[in-house]
This record gives sequence, C-alpha cells and structure tokens, in this order.
Amino acid sequence: MRLGLVLASVLLLAPTAPADGEPLPARMADTGGGTQLITAEAPRAGSTTGTVTWWDRRGGRWVRAGSAAARFGANGLVEGARRRQGTSTTPTGLYPLPYAFGIDAAPAGTAFPYRRVTRDSWWCQDNRSRAYNRWVEGLPSDCRAKEAEHLVAYGSRYAHGLVIGFNYDRPVRGRGAGIFLHVKGRGATAGCVAVPAGAMRRILAWAKPARRPHIAIGTSGDGGGRTAIVRVRS
Repeated sequence: MRLGLVLASVLLLAPTAPADGEPLPARMADTGGGTQLITAEAPRAGSTTGTVTWWDRRGGRWVRAGSAAARFGANGLVEGARRRQGTSTTPTGLYPLPYAFGIDAAPAGTAFPYRRVTRDSWWCQDNRSRAYNRWVEGLPSDCRAKEAEHLVAYGSRYAHGLVIGFNYDRPVRGRGAGIFLHVKGRGATAGCVAVPAGAMRRILAWAKPARRPHIAIGTSGDGGGRTAIVRVRS
C-alpha cells in the first residue's frame, strides 16, 4: 500500500465497544486492507503515554494478539497532515510499515525485511537533501550530520524497530522524518511510538508482510470522550 493524502474528515468512535463486544479494528473505517493491525492509542492529544495493541483477523473477526504500554511524543499527538518537523509530536493516522531494523539481530521468527544498523547507518532529516526521510549508509554530501540521526548512537532504543510509513512515500519537506515503532527509553519520544523491549520483539515475531499489517495511531479521549482515528486514502 502506498501512503496517500490524509483526509480532512475523521472517524469518530464511541470510547467503549458496542454491546456485541466489537473490538476497535472492527469499528474503524479503514484498517489498511490486511489481516494484521497495530493500534497505538493515547488518552488525549496532549498525552505522552498510552497503549499499543496488535491484532489478527481470524474467521472474519479481529482478535487481540497482544498489548503493551506505549510512549508517544513529548508534545503529544497531532494529525499527520498538520505535523511540523521538530515539534516532538507523534503523527496520528493509518500508516504502512515498510521494513524492520535494529542494532541487534532480528528476533527469532521475524518475517519482515530486516535492516541491520551499522556504524555508517544514518536517517537523513535534512530538508534540503535528496535523501530526506530515508536510511542512508554513510551521509551523502547534501545531508548535514546535525540534521540526521546516527542510528547506532540510540543504543537499546533502536535494538529493534519498525519504520512507520509517515511522510515516506512522497516526503513533504518540513513535515517530519524518522518516525518509528521502537524500544522505549526513559521518557517520551521525539515523535515515535515506543514500547518495552520484550513487546517490540514479540511484535516483530508476530508481524507477517504477507498479511499487510499497518499501524493506526490515534486518541481515545478527545472530541467529547470519543476516539478519533484519522482516515487515509491509499
């Protein structure tokens, strides 16, 4: 799936499941079309903590496969289409997961394409660079080191991770770069979604590219106590 434009409208959901017990993915307008989904929910837009849950679609129903406490951006969450780089906000929306990566070897059972971090691995965030919002091995001449993440320097936080396809397919300069699902550190993130190390390993062993998993990031408390899930056009 190629990430497209975020629609101006949002899907508003009741904070609790209906009487028939439908899980969150069953009440969403769009789950990406696959049979696996990760949801990342914060209580409200200003929250820095919440829950990540991963789901399987089996027998026509969504079933919870696991969940973990999560950390979000230091300045909370914002709609992906309105996000600005350097604001330490986590973009809400529905996004593909291009590939996995890590300083450590891939966990047993990992099926996603897995890119191992080396001492020459960087994520370019320089708005002037042709490599904007891309992994590079060795910094290109047009990507300044102060505008890039030296991946190996993040230690245990990047032991394992998944690239979140925010602003990835056709990058918009200034919107943001380097948004991942990764291992959490001591506090809030600069915009990523972070979970404990064990949960990150379980997610990588669970996720299967053939089942087209996506991640949906949103809030469960804003809008008069309703859940807002931003819809995207594929």
